[in-house]
Amino acid sequence: MKAYQTNPQLNAERARQRGTDENVPQALASYRPQLVASLSTGLQAVRNTLPDNTVQSATLRPWQIGVTVNQVLYNGNKTANSVRVAEFQVKSGREALRNVGQGLLLDAVTAYMNVLAGQALVESQRANVAVLREIQATTKRRLDAGDVTPTDTAQADARVSRGLADLNAAEVAFAIARETYTQVIGQPPSQLAAASTVDGLSPNGLEAAKQLASHEHPAILGAVYDVDIAQTTIKVAESSLLPTISVQASASRAVQTDQTLTTTTTDQASVIGQMNVPIYDGGTAASQTRQAKEMASQSRMVLEQVRNQTRTAVVSAWVSNEGTKVALAATEAEVRAAETALRGVRREAAGGQRTTIDVLNAQQDLTSARTRLIQSQRDRVIASYTLLSAVGRLDVQVLKLNTPDYLPEVHYHQVRDAWHGLRTPSGQ
Repeated sequence: MKAYQTNPQLNAERARQRGTDENVPQALASYRPQLVASLSTGLQAVRNTLPDNTVQSATLRPWQIGVTVNQVLYNGNKTANSVRVAEFQVKSGREALRNVGQGLLLDAVTAYMNVLAGQALVESQRANVAVLREIQATTKRRLDAGDVTPTDTAQADARVSRGLADLNAAEVAFAIARETYTQVIGQPPSQLAAASTVDGLSPNGLEAAKQLASHEHPAILGAVYDVDIAQTTIKVAESSLLPTISVQASASRAVQTDQTLTTTTTDQASVIGQMNVPIYDGGTAASQTRQAKEMASQSRMVLEQVRNQTRTAVVSAWVSNEGTKVALAATEAEVRAAETALRGVRREAAGGQRTTIDVLNAQQDLTSARTRLIQSQRDRVIASYTLLSAVGRLDVQVLKLNTPDYLPEVHYHQVRDAWHGLRTPSGQ
């Protein structure tokens, strides 16, 4: 499906997810040594006055070069927990991406069916106008023969005008549907085939649908990972209350060009272990810990809210899907009955037992029934896809679409253990 590859909203969400992947190497960086090189040089003007009032002056060019390596050995498990937070963020982001993908696929199905329905409605209204004009012409001939009154021709004229207005409304709606299709899919509709339902991919019962949604819907899974993020963030905040142990190694060379000094070059090397134990920081770490706990409580409440919303969406989608089955069967029966009624009314009108208005009403009933049938067929397909989306299974793999699947874990593994490099895996 072209929309799955080119839709701007989906591609923007994929870029956001690739940015989220970078949180992991950033967190892992705290496990690695930090290396800093330094170089200083410059000009130094010196003017010395000796006891005999002799003045000595010189322009010196001292310089110093050094390198320092710092390695954290222990920081209250802050690094380990920060890595866990970043990985949970990646998993949550993947579910958010999957949810956006579901929404796009449902929008694509809706746009597709709207175009099919719009085209069918235009054809139905055109056929209706053709029949009404035929009745109009027949009525005028009968008026000339004295079989009907001017009232009959006026009624026929009114129905033709009404039919033309309905045709215009159908054409406007069809044009809007085509433009919406182009926006969602990325290209204008052309030779669209009839669509079918996906009932075979949905659960067999309402309880099974609710159970499946609770385990597979991306909104719920993303909220679960958000709870994990919040819980682990508490440990990150608490690490500020624990000691930090690090080791630092450095080497440097300083060169002085002052010839009056006894030492012109100084080489230094050192290895220093350091432990910092926080005693009191004004309450910052304690406040951050309390804040993290409140945020964790919020995330658990949001999870419960998402579960309730998903459960409601599943029930609504299930009821709607079942309702469209009944509606479609009813409208199919209605169309068959309206076609039979119209044939009978026209035969009776030819025998003088029915009036022109009876024929016009029967024609209008048939047109209305056909319109409802087209809408019911559209609603039937969309409802089946909506149910599949509500349980969290509307994706290219389940639908077996003939399009390459976007795999977010590919980028994750490309950058997770990257120690350096400014270019993205895509070459940016």
